Amino acid sequence: MESYPLDNLIITLNKEGAREFSKVSFPIRYGLFSEIRTPEYLYQFNLNGEIKFIQGVTRTWPHPAEWLKRTVANDWVYYSAGDYKGIYDTFGEYYFPYLSYPGNAVMDGDPFNDDSVIFAKKSLQALRAKIGRLISGPTPKSLKDFLNQVIRNDEETLRRRADQLHRLIGGQVTVLPPDTRHVDYEVIPIIVADGCLYHCGFCRVKTGLDFAPRTPKDIIRQMKDLKRFLGPDLHNYNAVFLGQHDALSAGRELLEGAAERAYEILEFERSHLRGTHLFLFGSVDSVIRSEEGLFESLNRLPFSTYLNVGLESNDPKTLEALKKPVSVEKIREAFARILDINRRYEKIEVTSNFVFGEDLPSGHLPSLLALTGDRLNVFGDKGSFYLSPLMGEGMRDRESKRELFREFHKLKIESRLPAFIYLIQKL
Repeated sequence: MESYPLDNLIITLNKEGAREFSKVSFPIRYGLFSEIRTPEYLYQFNLNGEIKFIQGVTRTWPHPAEWLKRTVANDWVYYSAGDYKGIYDTFGEYYFPYLSYPGNAVMDGDPFNDDSVIFAKKSLQALRAKIGRLISGPTPKSLKDFLNQVIRNDEETLRRRADQLHRLIGGQVTVLPPDTRHVDYEVIPIIVADGCLYHCGFCRVKTGLDFAPRTPKDIIRQMKDLKRFLGPDLHNYNAVFLGQHDALSAGRELLEGAAERAYEILEFERSHLRGTHLFLFGSVDSVIRSEEGLFESLNRLPFSTYLNVGLESNDPKTLEALKKPVSVEKIREAFARILDINRRYEKIEVTSNFVFGEDLPSGHLPSLLALTGDRLNVFGDKGSFYLSPLMGEGMRDRESKRELFREFHKLKIESRLPAFIYLIQKL
């Protein structure tokens, strides 16, 4: 770590953060990064000199334990501390990430309309201009190289970088698995299959494409391209997302090969973070028909694997209303397989998704509780299920949201499995 004063800036290079993702109620940074502290803000940058975090340090900032984060897709997220316990019980994390694009607007308020947050984002331009004026003086080479990176990575450059990411993988990641919250959504996306099997009527996050696996050649090409794209910051990652919406349907051979090559090509053994994580989606049919050998293979790999499966409902009328072309018998068969996988494989956790909202048939919530409640002969913290709010027009007012949370907490108390609300984040 090297630290330099420059005018009223304090610049620290190669600062080492935590090496393991943790559930903590205070600001924490991970991996290796550099930072610039001014009288007003703390700016933190990845190893490519791209802005990653902004945190206000004056009394005008909304909360001293809150911050802005920029994703590799160039989206801003505001991390709100809330009341800690209520946030944790509902979402599984101590911070609520307000998104800068439309998502499940389950929480009131919009910090991106707060003047202090607006000014913080705009302050980057002034910071780059100030660095440009100061950099001409005598400075160590490592400091000058970093400051030149910061100047080059202006708003237009960062936008083009995000566009490049999407070109390399063949489009945006329209939704990340909810379990990626365990690594703060910091995943390297590798698309192993496009589209999905069902085209459910209620869904607003899928691409609309029919299911089609990518070729092994294309998958390897993505990995090598993304390794070059991430450059020095590659080693700040220890997680990969095999996308998009039903990677499990791609089959054993393709998935095994993709996971093994990802570990090798993306150099996870050299990560600044301990442990490695693999995330993917599955469907009702893919989890039912997947051969046992696939899970045995995944369990042997050097990853903690998280598979998320969209079940949506245990009620036939709700499935019909959602236009999900799957029978309730298959939903129950898939749920039984999920429980079995979670019991048998130490390094695999399968979680499930169900919908949530005020306009669903009356049998939806009772049937969901029957599936996850007293009739379920299992306890523990493995195999969470997530509730995805259907935020129609009727769910926009504050009282409707309060009722949604009341229903959620009632369900959470009576369930024998951990339950959380699903936050739709893209990449």
